[in-house]
Amino acid sequence: MTAQKAFALGFPVPFCSLGRKWLKLLAALQWGHLCLISPGGKEGAGALKRLKAFQSSERDQRWRRREGTAPSPPPKLTRRLECLSARGRPHTLWPYYSTAMGPHTQLLILLLLSWLGPLQGQQHHLVEYMERRLAALEERLAQCQDQSSRHAAELRDFKNKMLPLLEVAEKEREALRTEADTISGRVDRLEREVDYLETQNPALPCVEVDEKVTGGPGTKGKGRRNEKYDMITDCGYTISQVRSMKILKRFGGPAGLWTKDPLGPAEKIYVLDGTQNDTAFVFPRLRDFTLAMAARKASRVRVPFPWVGTGQLVYGGFLYYARRPPGGPGGGGELQNTLQLIKFHLANRTVVDSSVFPAEGLIPPYGLTADTYIDLAADEEGLWAVYATREDDRHLCLAKLDPQTLDTEQQWDTPCPRENAEAAFVICGTLYVVYNTRPASRARIQCSFDASGTLTPERAALPYFPRRYGAHASLRYNPRERQLYAWDDGYQIVYKLEMRKKEEEV
Repeated sequence: MTAQKAFALGFPVPFCSLGRKWLKLLAALQWGHLCLISPGGKEGAGALKRLKAFQSSERDQRWRRREGTAPSPPPKLTRRLECLSARGRPHTLWPYYSTAMGPHTQLLILLLLSWLGPLQGQQHHLVEYMERRLAALEERLAQCQDQSSRHAAELRDFKNKMLPLLEVAEKEREALRTEADTISGRVDRLEREVDYLETQNPALPCVEVDEKVTGGPGTKGKGRRNEKYDMITDCGYTISQVRSMKILKRFGGPAGLWTKDPLGPAEKIYVLDGTQNDTAFVFPRLRDFTLAMAARKASRVRVPFPWVGTGQLVYGGFLYYARRPPGGPGGGGELQNTLQLIKFHLANRTVVDSSVFPAEGLIPPYGLTADTYIDLAADEEGLWAVYATREDDRHLCLAKLDPQTLDTEQQWDTPCPRENAEAAFVICGTLYVVYNTRPASRARIQCSFDASGTLTPERAALPYFPRRYGAHASLRYNPRERQLYAWDDGYQIVYKLEMRKKEEEV
């Protein structure tokens, strides 16, 4: 059945090309009602048949006379405008008009329908544009897929080439590791053999023949110089060997000093970093010093004059150190060959006493520690000083000091040479000098001098120190613990000593 037979007046309109708002506008017209029907099929034929029956009925005539409007379709035929699909073909919107409809309705509908042409053209161009963009995207996706496939193939080829090389490198690494372990074992065994040979064949002691026997000028006597020292204690021990070594940590620069007060609190640690400084660190206990952030746990003590070298000493609650006065060593002037000894009270933080060291023409006593001019030491007998002068620039000198007044009680010229000396300490009135080489190596005690004359150089043991990092910048003996506190290239080390009687044979 065609549209001309179904309606007296009809204009076919594609339904799917109208928007939802336009459909609602057409549905809201006062002069007529629109009905969505299908032009063919049983559904469309039945709808047209019912619509004609309603128009010819009395009920519709009464309704038209009362309302004065166009005939309305029955309620069952009125639907909301929507795009439906029937048997795969789009529906068609047919406007229905009665003879009572106003004259402007057809003009309005024709105006609305005239807009559909441009809308359809715009939608067509939009669809074509979208199709072109989608085609371009599909092409690029295909290119990306081709490139990814090519890269995956290249990666597989590279992996296949590298796997054999990695296996070969792993085998070579294992071989090198095995060889390194073997060499390390040989080096350890060689070091143990060298240590054994050193213990079996100690170095020759530094013994000098009296110049009086050879017809030389002999030694010069200066008061109590080179006189035998009278022991004030019953200390009669000497070093047998260095029993063990313990590396605590690394703090500060390559040169410095750390020690304990042999007469003060047994737990306090004193650290003096550097060869020219004016601030000392005081730790309440050894555990605080070994912490990672040790400086936060320490109290700082500032001295009025900076010290020189690493020859400082903490003894009886006082800090003894050498100060370079104006015009001191290396500064020119009248005091260019002198140093001033300072006695500083650590608790009150005041200078208690000071004195100019009586030796003239001071030079560094240790050939490997050029910044130290006076090295202070303490043992069971009291306070000592190790120094050297231009008068005998080849050997070390030893002096016994009064800890109260800083006066020099006695002085000795020792047979221990300055060359290759790095540090020294005193135990029971005996001076022990540690030697090394300029390229840091194994250090050992090669010279000793007993001020009391009890221990002869031939009977003195000459132990060596375990291998370390560099050279000793300072060594401090603690008679209470019988340990050495060493500063070695910034590392703080503790050496435990094994002692024996001086009268015992080596």
